[in-house]
Amino acid sequence: MKYIDRDGKITIENSAQDRLLRWLYTHRTGRLAIRMLIRPGVSKMAGRLLNQRWSTCLIGPFVRSNHIDMSCYEKTRYHSYNEFFTRKLKDGQRNIEEDEEALISPCDGKLSVYPIGSMEEQDEFWIKNTRYTVKSLLRSEALAKYYEGGYICIFRLTVDDYHRYCYVDDGTKSENRYIRGVFHTVNPTAGDVFPIYKENTREYSLLQSRHFKTVLMMEVGALMVGRITNYHGACDVRRAQEKGRFEFGGSTVILLLQKDAVRIDEDLLENTRKGFETYVKLGEKIGSSAL
Repeated sequence: MKYIDRDGKITIENSAQDRLLRWLYTHRTGRLAIRMLIRPGVSKMAGRLLNQRWSTCLIGPFVRSNHIDMSCYEKTRYHSYNEFFTRKLKDGQRNIEEDEEALISPCDGKLSVYPIGSMEEQDEFWIKNTRYTVKSLLRSEALAKYYEGGYICIFRLTVDDYHRYCYVDDGTKSENRYIRGVFHTVNPTAGDVFPIYKENTREYSLLQSRHFKTVLMMEVGALMVGRITNYHGACDVRRAQEKGRFEFGGSTVILLLQKDAVRIDEDLLENTRKGFETYVKLGEKIGSSAL
């Protein structure tokens, strides 16, 4: 994996986990194992195990190996690994962009931004070497038409990221729509082999926003993510209000933006064109209203 921060610092990782996932997704024997691991029942079982009190023994080694600064989080005594994994930041630990016409990142994560083609081009976009269409992502041709010519923003969360996410603007939120699927890892290795974002379990809602037309916000489950927890049904929401959280595992938040609604920051587009994900934090500016 390779990603870059807003200051231009490049990080290239090739961890033991990356090497294992590469073997699982590219080796014949590994692919046989993956067929079992991506089944929803496996992730649900892992989630149940990590809700048990004994799982607290995993917390210390995880914190040390991922160099997590626990002083940033609310102090509490965790009763399970999953309780630790969904830990909450202290107030003031994320700087929310003050300009209300700025589009903010809904979460911490590694961001890629892709233009969406027109329906004549089959509303397609490319992630690495994998072709997608908005229709296949949403399983709705009618809804896909609203986003032709716009952008898709993909925020990939890894296990060491903060796993809560927020609303990107004031507005009126729809009910949630759940799409049943499997649980591939969201590691880029898997994305080179499978169209993971249209195969994985996911949930989305529409935000009739104050500054950016209708924003589609989607949460995508991943390998060993037992649950996507969204807090609200249809209601009015506020910018930077917490929307929900993921339980254990890497996962993804996706924004679909309509044509001429947002001017994405140029560094994010350029980094994506060069093959880099950009590390961003919740509340950070990623674009501005084009209305």
